[in-house]
Amino acid sequence: MTEDRHYRIPRVLKDEDDLNPSNPSPGATFQDIAEIRFSRRAALKGLLATSALTAVGTALAPLQKAHAAAGESTLKFSEIPHAYDAEFHVADGYEAQILLRWGDKVLADAPEFTPGKLTAEAQAKQFGYNCDFIGYMPLPAGSDNSENGLLFINHEYTIPHLMFPGFADDKAAFEGTTADSTAVELEAHGGTVVEVKKEAGAWKVVDGSKYNRRITLNTEMEIGGPAAGHDRMKTSADPTGRKVLGMINNCAGGWTPWGTILTGEENFHQYFGGDPAGTAEATNHKRYGIKAEPSYPWGKFVDRFDVTKEPNEPNRFGWIVEVNPYEPDQAPVKRTALGRFKHEGAQAVVGADGRVVAYTGDDERFEYVYKYVSNGTFDPAAGVANSALLDDGVLHVAKFSDDGNVDWLPLVHGQGELTEANGFKSQADVLIEARRAADLLGATKMDRPEDIEADPKTGKVYLVLTKNDKRKPEQVDAVNARADNKWGHIVELTPPTKDGKLDHAAAKFAWNIFIQAGNPKDAAQGAKYGGEVSESGWFACPDNVAFDPKGRIWIATDGFPDFGIHDGVWAADLDGAGRAITKHFLGCPRGAELCGPVFTPDGQTLFVAVQHPAEEDESNFDKPTTRWPDFADGVPPRPSVLAIVKKGGGEIGS
Repeated sequence: MTEDRHYRIPRVLKDEDDLNPSNPSPGATFQDIAEIRFSRRAALKGLLATSALTAVGTALAPLQKAHAAAGESTLKFSEIPHAYDAEFHVADGYEAQILLRWGDKVLADAPEFTPGKLTAEAQAKQFGYNCDFIGYMPLPAGSDNSENGLLFINHEYTIPHLMFPGFADDKAAFEGTTADSTAVELEAHGGTVVEVKKEAGAWKVVDGSKYNRRITLNTEMEIGGPAAGHDRMKTSADPTGRKVLGMINNCAGGWTPWGTILTGEENFHQYFGGDPAGTAEATNHKRYGIKAEPSYPWGKFVDRFDVTKEPNEPNRFGWIVEVNPYEPDQAPVKRTALGRFKHEGAQAVVGADGRVVAYTGDDERFEYVYKYVSNGTFDPAAGVANSALLDDGVLHVAKFSDDGNVDWLPLVHGQGELTEANGFKSQADVLIEARRAADLLGATKMDRPEDIEADPKTGKVYLVLTKNDKRKPEQVDAVNARADNKWGHIVELTPPTKDGKLDHAAAKFAWNIFIQAGNPKDAAQGAKYGGEVSESGWFACPDNVAFDPKGRIWIATDGFPDFGIHDGVWAADLDGAGRAITKHFLGCPRGAELCGPVFTPDGQTLFVAVQHPAEEDESNFDKPTTRWPDFADGVPPRPSVLAIVKKGGGEIGS
């Protein structure tokens, strides 16, 4: 999810203060320019610069076949051109099946969606708003069934002026919010689990499935790990500090080797109002961007969102939440050992020595990249009992060096600067204030770390950095090589080998730049791909990635509309002649972001989420810039999940 959109959409806060980072630390980004240039050449070794240097504008490409790329790629689909219109586009020979729309039935007794007449009771049983991450979990658990499984889907945030009639824009919606509309929004957040099945080539939701489930901001959850029961986690509603209602602003996610989902709470700060400066948590709240004027005025109606009344409530958000989609009665658990910050998501893998490693990024300008390493080892026979590994381990933060290495620095109470003298009385304090702890360790400030995932075939790790247009020339370093970075880039991390396997738990990795996004025909952008890309093969603002069974990377974007081009999916090989040569596969309707790409095990279905269609200036419920996907009078644009399949069957990408 684009950081900017969290501030543009929700209502009042559109000023520059909300576009500025909340990281005040000097960090480790200041370098000598000559050394940077030298190290940058080393970091980009192997990337072929394009030869075309003629500057071009960002005029929309016509809807015609794009020119073929010069490099050889294993991806054989015909690219779609760049565009920006009201429709959803996918490559020729493929079809996009609408599977779930905001307001569609999830629970068996859910009422029909009624635009303009929303109720909290109905929304609690219907598909939530702004679908983001998707996890596909085969049925039965542990199988590789590609035609029957569960989808877990995040619902990141709400846009009231697109949900409710009568509001011209976000400011009007902020001022017109009521207790009733707030109650609807609470139920529209969270997540959804549904059973899905493919029959005769068409995917559908299984109505009445025992697995179908809504998780909302009113769902009781457990708090696990070192921060559970800590005084800073206690509130008047929960004096134990071990229970919390709901999860909020869940963006991306991942899955565990034992078959559960990990979902990341991201921009939780914008929901809390009151007077943070007047609380004992003032420094903590400031570091996470909590202000007296929130983006959502819920605190007027619900006490827990007013920090003056409940100063500890924000400490209960910003975590990785584990959900077992196969057990609808099992409470989700916030795994505090993985740290508190604005998580994009988390992806867990088993390292060479059997320890579980989870990668996660803090999605804000100048924030950090983390990994968690369990103390215990994974037992395939133990099933979901392996979840205990997420409560006992060490969180690390990344420090990148110009020599192509990255050191993972442990955030452990009592070590280095993480002592009581600096305000950390326990490991719980370190995790609640993970950002400040990482500041003190001198971690590398990055260009908005979003997704970070390991390729299941090679084990290499791909870190997606969406953009950072606030980076100044004197803040450039080797791994964040461009000032005023509007385009984003992807970093490839390689763990060392141990006993013939990649050692994800190792303290030092190697890194190099995989792609520097942007238009290669504009030399000023400094774009770098693996070879020549087509006119529609270049992209900007990478957000999430997925890997197909052949080991190719599929890149979803968020922010390309700033260039007058739709967000969508681009794909590339990770090795061979087509390495880092991206091809354009699908595109969103105007105003929308493409989220959650995930493949079935056979590679024949790609599930994607389209969130915030029509999210543009002067677009609202009454007069949206697109009514996708229904295109019916009186029906607003509806965030939706789609299943992409090849007509007649076959692998995606062929």
